[in-house]
Order: sequence, then structure tokens, then C-alpha cells
Amino acid sequence: MSLYKHNYRAYTGEVTPLWSRVGVMARYALDEVWSSKIAIGLFVLSLLPFVVFLILIYLANNPIARALIIRGSSRALPINEQFFLVMLEIQSWLALAITSWIAPRVITFDLADNALPILLSHPISRAGYVFGKFIAMVASLSLITWFPCFLLFIYQSYASPTPWMMEHLSIGVGLVAGSLIWIAFISLVGLALSSWVKWRVVATGAIFAAVFVPAGVGGVVSAILRTRWGFLLNVPVMMTTLWRRLLGRTEDAAGLDFGLPTPAIVVMLLLACVVCLAMLNARVRAREVVRG
Repeated sequence: MSLYKHNYRAYTGEVTPLWSRVGVMARYALDEVWSSKIAIGLFVLSLLPFVVFLILIYLANNPIARALIIRGSSRALPINEQFFLVMLEIQSWLALAITSWIAPRVITFDLADNALPILLSHPISRAGYVFGKFIAMVASLSLITWFPCFLLFIYQSYASPTPWMMEHLSIGVGLVAGSLIWIAFISLVGLALSSWVKWRVVATGAIFAAVFVPAGVGGVVSAILRTRWGFLLNVPVMMTTLWRRLLGRTEDAAGLDFGLPTPAIVVMLLLACVVCLAMLNARVRAREVVRG
């Protein structure tokens, strides 16, 4: 039978739900992340601070063990907002280092191999593709940010000889909220920059540059103009200030406060996320135009 005599009709069978299609993208992205031995090694190393802080909590709540281990000292180890803030900061910056490695693996390979036209020819939208990659990033980074921090919060509540959890519930909420804000921000930054750079090594450097180069510019602006608003370009300062306030502290250990309003910090983070989404929208396409 000739080809033109065939009768074609639309597919009328069962269609998979949208969430399952996004789940497929997330599953394969997670497989790509954990297929790297370097990524596994980085994740293991990132959990070492968790072990150290776990031992400190044990010593803080066990005076006998503390007196035996710390040369007979019975001095109390304070487990307060500052303690958990230090843990959150350490894990968050380790998460940035891991993001610079895994984000290019999640999306750069698809672009370098020209796989996007094939992937987007399946019943999944560009938004679903990006959301699946984003879920993989959030799931991976959660293992080294809010999850170990919240485990420490739970263990402190259990080990404390006096009721502790309800009195310090804001710390637990702040740990989770601060971690999720940071995860969402660095995940979008990592995916956006990786989508525009096909070389993984360059993408890794670009992620670090996107965080620390504006920080230097903001410091110069603040010093020259003698204003605090230049620190809105300084991601480390903004996030440290936001983390302190979420955990119930208004100043750092040295008694410093940059005076940045919380709404201004939130607006800057949202603006950065919008820019990253615009970059992804412009780059993730079913076809690529080559100008000769």
C-alpha cells in the first residue's frame, strides 16, 4: 500500500499524568548526579561537620563525658542559635561547592550532546524539563543542608536533660526555611549558568563567580559611596544576615549587623531567581538556531 493511502489518527490511549513525566526527568537527573564517584566523595566529606557537631551536642548534654574527654573540664558547651547558625553556614557553603560540580552534570550534557530536541519531542514541556532538573538538585542538596541540621536539632531535643524543643522551636523552623531558600537560589543559579556554558569546567567556575564576583563589586560600592545598600550585591552577607534573623539572632558573634532590611534581601533573591528563570527560558529550546 502506498504511503499516502495510510490513514493516520491521533493517539487515543491512556496518557501518563504530568507529574510522572517530571518524575522521570528528576529520576534520570539523580542517576546522573550519583553516577559520579567525585560527587559521592564530596557528599561524604560534606557530612563530616555533622559528625563533629553531633559529638559536641553529646558532650554538651553529658557532663561526665565532657569532664573525661576535655581534660577534666566541666565548662558548659552552649547549644543555642549561634551553634546551629555555624552548622547551617558550613553546610550551606559546602552545598555551593557541590552545586558547582553536579549542576553542570545535570543539564550541560544534554546541551553538549544536542539531546534537547529529542527530550522535548516527548510529551514533556520545557517547564517540566527544568522542574525535573530542579527537583533533582533540591533532593541532592537537601541531604547536606536542612536534613543533617534538623537531625541535630532533634538530637539536641532528645539529649537535653530539660525540655528544650518547644522553647527553641524557632531554631528548627529557621534551619529548614533558611536551607530551602539557599537551595532554591543556588539550584537556579547552577542550572541557569550551566545551560549557557557547554563546558563543565567553565560552568563550575561560572557558578562560583556568580556568587563571589558581585560580592566584591558590592563591597567596593559600599566603601566608595559609604552606604549599606551595596551589600545587596553581596550574596554571602545577604544570606548570613537572613540566616541569623531566621534563627532568632540580630547580630553576629562580633556584634556586627549590616542593617539590610529583610524585605530588601528577599526582593534581591527573588530578582536573581527571575533572571535565572529567564536565562533558562531562553536557552532550553527544542531546536537550536545556528547562524552561519
